[in-house]
This record gives sequence, C-alpha cells and structure tokens, in this order.
Amino acid sequence: QLQLVESGGGLVQPGGSLRLSCAASGFTLGYYSMAWFRQAPGKEREGVSCVGTTNSITKYADSVRGRSTISRDNAENTMFLQVNSLKPEDAGVYFCAGGYHSCSFDEDLFVSWGQGTQVTVSS
Repeated sequence: QLQLVESGGGLVQPGGSLRLSCAASGFTLGYYSMAWFRQAPGKEREGVSCVGTTNSITKYADSVRGRSTISRDNAENTMFLQVNSLKPEDAGVYFCAGGYHSCSFDEDLFVSWGQGTQVTVSS
C-alpha cells in the first residue's frame, strides 16, 4: 500500500510562493498517477493539479493554472507542487493522492491519501 506524507505548508504572505512535497513509501511512486487536492474551511475538497506516471502529462485547476507547477521525481519517490503569487483563496489543507489511472481530479479513482498539510495565506 502506498503511504503518502505531505510537507511544506505554513504561513505565507499574499504574493509569496511555496513548494509542497509529497513523500511516498511502501511502494514505487512511479506506478501511480498523482494529484494535489485542497480543502478550504467550509468548502469541499477540490482538485488542484495532477500528474501522470511521468511528468509528461499534467493538469491544473483554473484557479492555479499559470502560477503553479506540479512535478515528480520517481527516483526519489517524491512529488512536488510549486505555487507562486499566492492568494488568500489558495489557503486550505493540501492533500496528495495516488491512483492507478491517468491524470484526474476524480477522488474516487485515488487509492492512497496523505494526511494533508495546512497552507495559510495572510499578511
């Protein structure tokens, strides 16, 4: 079973940047498509970005497209999400997830989830 641990969250000022990491263990990350989801207080969890088993296939939510980059290092069993020009609406708990399908935001397709890392965007 793939186990996932997120890190890199914290308090960031509006306009700042952050880089989230998702470390995998228990299985080879390269077998899985991966994604980042986030959940803001009082809102449903939403897909932010996903990546296929290699970095050749990526997808971004409209809210982060153009200022975010998802990537993976299969050799290091780690996935990343770089988000620039942060906005207050980017705040929330960010989760990474892994599944056996192509890049998707359908939560039902994911078999492994991390516990999440909190991102706060505030001055």
